[in-house]
Amino acid sequence: MGRRVLVDADACPVKDEVYRVAWRHGVPVTVVSNQRLRVPDHPLVSRVVVGDAFDAADDWIAEAAAPGAVVVTADILLADRVLKAGAAALAPTGKPFTTSSIGAAVATRAIMADLRAGGDVVGGPPPFGKADRSRFLQALDELLVRLGRA
Repeated sequence: MGRRVLVDADACPVKDEVYRVAWRHGVPVTVVSNQRLRVPDHPLVSRVVVGDAFDAADDWIAEAAAPGAVVVTADILLADRVLKAGAAALAPTGKPFTTSSIGAAVATRAIMADLRAGGDVVGGPPPFGKADRSRFLQALDELLVRLGRA
């Protein structure tokens, strides 16, 4: 299938950055969402609208994930699925999900969900900032370069 970027797009804050980096590398981008989103009119960009069924976008992305693909998502469970399919997973903050880190991330997610369900007030992630955007640009660029050499 070759290099490509799949974007879990409904709440993704770095879509414009994905386009810029992917275009520079000549890599196609598929934007997957539950609702119709605006995407650039560009031959390397395609849009998939999956409907509003629970996890429909995640299921589509997990099915399409394969070696050579980079999946941009903040969803830890989706990252786990795409890593198992041989794809790379990158958070919008630029933090890569890896096979060695995903187990701990899934466990932490479960603990936090239990705390919230029990009524404990826990803070969410820190606000998304310029440093996150910069880190994401660099991480996506490095990933695409590495995949291009493979």
